[in-house]
Amino acid sequence: MSSDSSSSSSPSSDPPPNGAPSASAAAREFGFETRMLHAGHVPDAETGARAVPIYQTTSYVFDDTDYAAQLFELKQYGNIYTRINNPTTAVFEERMAALSNGVGAIATASGMSAELVALMTMLEPGDEVVASSHLYGGTRTLFTHTFDKLSVDAHFVEPNDVEAWDAAITDDTKVLYAESIGNPQGSVLDFEPLVELADRHDLPLVVDNTFCTPYLCRPIDWDVPVVVQSATKFLGGHGNSIGGVIIDGGAFDFNKIDTVAEPSESYHGLEFPNTFGHQGYLMKARAETLRDTGASMSPFNAFMLIQGLETLSVRMDRHVSNAQTVAEYLEEHEMVANVAYPGLPSSPYHDLAQKYMPKGPGAIFTFELDPDAMTPRAAGETFIENLQLFSHLANVGDARSLVLHPASTTHQQLSEDEMRTSGLTPGMIRLSIGLEDTDDLLWDLDQALHAISQ
Repeated sequence: MSSDSSSSSSPSSDPPPNGAPSASAAAREFGFETRMLHAGHVPDAETGARAVPIYQTTSYVFDDTDYAAQLFELKQYGNIYTRINNPTTAVFEERMAALSNGVGAIATASGMSAELVALMTMLEPGDEVVASSHLYGGTRTLFTHTFDKLSVDAHFVEPNDVEAWDAAITDDTKVLYAESIGNPQGSVLDFEPLVELADRHDLPLVVDNTFCTPYLCRPIDWDVPVVVQSATKFLGGHGNSIGGVIIDGGAFDFNKIDTVAEPSESYHGLEFPNTFGHQGYLMKARAETLRDTGASMSPFNAFMLIQGLETLSVRMDRHVSNAQTVAEYLEEHEMVANVAYPGLPSSPYHDLAQKYMPKGPGAIFTFELDPDAMTPRAAGETFIENLQLFSHLANVGDARSLVLHPASTTHQQLSEDEMRTSGLTPGMIRLSIGLEDTDDLLWDLDQALHAISQ
């Protein structure tokens, strides 16, 4: 079922010097690395500029009054206002759709806003979401507290317990939601049975693929209808720009979701799925939810994220290689109780990682300390404070290695019961492995671990 379009083989002939596609380009399925560099853009026709220009503008001049009216009636595609679309942002959107094997994408201001826009487009008061219990703490808070204000209920189940998913689905359920790799537990989602369950109930499954990126895993290839990602992390890769993205695989019939299919009062009864076909959901998300929430990506951030995409595969290969080495080292360390990384044969998710993420299950994992003379939490604080290369901050996917104590930071707003069902413990340490020399990372971890015993 899974198709791998990430071949790094080059085209049979060099592209034309000006970067425009050749006559045979329409029949050519370009590899992942080629799409990283070229999808969604050709050099500027007037200046010949090779890099994507930053269109730092709020708005756009209309050709005439009739053209303007058609734009606002969605009868003509074009630029209206950067809160809705922008030429620089459009390149990022098209490139992400191409890399993810989707039919289209919408860029948003952050990963959280990608979740909000994706789900608000499908939901209305009284609806329910069934979600994996292994979620980023901010997502869990969104579902538990913010959605409650909107009269939307969320129910949480173990990610790979299909019977639990099935039992939680009611007549009011409109969306299923999970992460390809659970944050921060490292649990790998088994896509196939969950997709089959969602299909039986005529429900869309939304998967957060932030930890993998489309280089390591493409959920759409496994028939997942909608994917969301925080572009802030590995997609940008340098910790300098915040953004998010929604990608539609184009296969789900959104006429089955009343909130998407019903005539739009904003557009005089327009029915988005019937009017725009497999682009119907994305058009509604852009023209209504993104427009009204204002959760748009800035053109400058879109430009910065495009730069990140151009080196995605190279960086992810190094991230995974470093992570595997560090995880193996920590698993054998006397000060470490256990390591939760799907790349290790000891992980209960190792086989699923091999199936869905053959290039490697990302570069983020957790481990538990095994201190003798202090509590796990105190040991964790001592460990973090003695690290020299690892930056202590609330982010992942940076070129630099990062460390965090989830129970006191990203997941501290959860109750004890929520932490337990999410798989968190007081002594859990999360690492995001960067691109530094591997030996230097091992040295830094070792000296910080030995500081605990001293």
